[in-house]
Amino acid sequence: MKTLVIVTGPTASGKTSLAIELAETLDTEIVSADSRQLFRGLPIGTAAPTPEELARVRHHLVGVLDLHDYYSAARFEEDALAILDRIWQKSDYAVMCGGSMMYIDAITKGIDQLPTISQEIRDYCLELYEKGGLPALHERLRQLDPAYLAVADLSNHRRLVHAIEICLQAGVPYSSLRTGQAKSRPFRTVKLAINHDRQSLFDRINRRVGLMIAEGLEEEARKVYPLRHLN
Repeated sequence: MKTLVIVTGPTASGKTSLAIELAETLDTEIVSADSRQLFRGLPIGTAAPTPEELARVRHHLVGVLDLHDYYSAARFEEDALAILDRIWQKSDYAVMCGGSMMYIDAITKGIDQLPTISQEIRDYCLELYEKGGLPALHERLRQLDPAYLAVADLSNHRRLVHAIEICLQAGVPYSSLRTGQAKSRPFRTVKLAINHDRQSLFDRINRRVGLMIAEGLEEEARKVYPLRHLN
């Protein structure tokens, strides 16, 4: 049976380095499970693998999208599974690296089939939040899907917006589409989670931020500031 080795952990914990060492040892490739590293134009701010790291091991789903592009966990599930099938034609192992747990769950458990959101509905929901804030999202969900509202994180505007989008696009409550049933996969999974004590992790994050500033984070941020309305 094929084996997917997943490396996860908090920011600056050392996921990329460990994943590369594992992929080199196992003679295989890496599939990124980072929802921000998918996009081009923010390599410093997203702590994307460096050109040197990319040269050591082949990475997939890094820097493949424009900042204007729409993407979702459902599309990640489809794309990543297709890539894994190609990797396993050459190797019994594949490595997945990232901290976006929804993406990792999409591969290990599968996610519910949800509709693709039209630009019209996406614009409406964004305007709803920009004009009315969280209270407007709470009220709209109270009308569309009170069952989801009862269990939702009321301070997470992205998830609230997403739920409203699904309700409007599907024409049924978002909660009715959430089955929570795991899909069977034709591979076994080994999960590795890197852990550091709190002070050590904070020290690593501080060092990383200092390095990011030195590498040009401010300039990178200024270039994309006009696109701050994008996801």
